[in-house]
Amino acid sequence: MSPAFSNKPDPQLSAVTIPTIDLRGHTYERHRDFIPSLLESMNGCGCWLLDQRTLSPTTTVLTFELPLRLVFEMYGGLLSAGVNLSRDSHICMKSLCTVRDHNPHRAMRRRILTVRLDLVFLKESEVSHQLARIAMGHA
Repeated sequence: MSPAFSNKPDPQLSAVTIPTIDLRGHTYERHRDFIPSLLESMNGCGCWLLDQRTLSPTTTVLTFELPLRLVFEMYGGLLSAGVNLSRDSHICMKSLCTVRDHNPHRAMRRRILTVRLDLVFLKESEVSHQLARIAMGHA
């Protein structure tokens, strides 16, 4: 078998550490209904939950790991579960998908990513009232 097609990790690639990926998002769903559904979706995408912390009644932080090769599935899973990612988080995910898709090193695709998702639970009525006040103030 040719070394270019070896399944063994390249020691130089293994020495590279990938920093934690920080994502931010929000949802209008209820916390107690949404979290189990999101965790089920992430599990189905190949993610492993490392930590779940509720910082306040409206904010939860989830930390999970997944192989880089499953980043497409994770991105789709977050969106299909109902997480509205911030613009920066979408850009980060796009970059990860590009790295995954165009990386010539097969060993790199087996790398494990750590993802931290800051999830804010919003009430749609509160957001509508805030937007209405802003619009009236600018009128």
